[in-house]
Amino acid sequence: MGEIIGAAVVSHVPPIVMPEEDRLALNDGFEISLVPGLHRLRSECVDRVAPDTIIVFDTHWFTLVEMVVTAHGRRTGLFTSDELPRGMSAMPYDIPGDPELAVALEALAVDRDDTWITAVDDPHLPIHYATVNLLGFLQGDERWMTASICGTADRDDFLLFGELLAEAIAGLDRRVLLLASGGLSHRFWPLREFRDHESSSPGNIITPEARQADEQVLAWWDAGDHRAVIDAYPDLRRHAPEGLFGHYLMMVGALGGAGCRAPGVRYSDYESAAGTGQVHMWFERPDAGWTG
Repeated sequence: MGEIIGAAVVSHVPPIVMPEEDRLALNDGFEISLVPGLHRLRSECVDRVAPDTIIVFDTHWFTLVEMVVTAHGRRTGLFTSDELPRGMSAMPYDIPGDPELAVALEALAVDRDDTWITAVDDPHLPIHYATVNLLGFLQGDERWMTASICGTADRDDFLLFGELLAEAIAGLDRRVLLLASGGLSHRFWPLREFRDHESSSPGNIITPEARQADEQVLAWWDAGDHRAVIDAYPDLRRHAPEGLFGHYLMMVGALGGAGCRAPGVRYSDYESAAGTGQVHMWFERPDAGWTG
């Protein structure tokens, strides 16, 4: 029987893969906490729980009418970002996949009329930096699978996807780690003001209200109060959480949804990236299970 052995919300922002001198130049001479935080996540969490498969909920991969998961046996290539090619260019990736899990998840949705999940192994399927940027920090010899964000989905759709994912995992011999790859509030400074707000200081978050909303979510995560986050979703949407907050909702749906009681442990400071809210937060499985 398979199990989910850990979960985290992680930031994938472009500065984490920039040369150190460029990061320091953007951040008033200081290192952003997101970089050492990812290294610590690998050594203190990922290595310790030893997953067979890592699943990334990728906020840069938007689909339209269905949830999609990668079903490749292996994905290799070079990635250049169309969003920011200056900072992410010809980045190599080599990712063993988990087609058995992808197909098992798809099968759970086939006879349902309340969701659509498709497993895709097309070798030409694009890859996105919300997955690629994590590899140099967190990849070992695990299998990796990426899940899309459906742009027409709502809160309950994302939670249901997570529930079905947990069911698919339980039916296989897997130790699975979930990575919700994305940020909190997600609005950027206008182009003419952008370069005045590139440091990681929370003072650069786009509005005081967005910062307040992010800090409230962090406090709920610290306390393991996932029900409060789920209930507050309509209000949180006013601050444009990245990927409709689908990365978090799919993750927590797999952990029991509103019943999840796993407290968060911060592996970075709360930081700004061009006006958006960013953090790494690890969720350890409680001794009694994810729900209480």
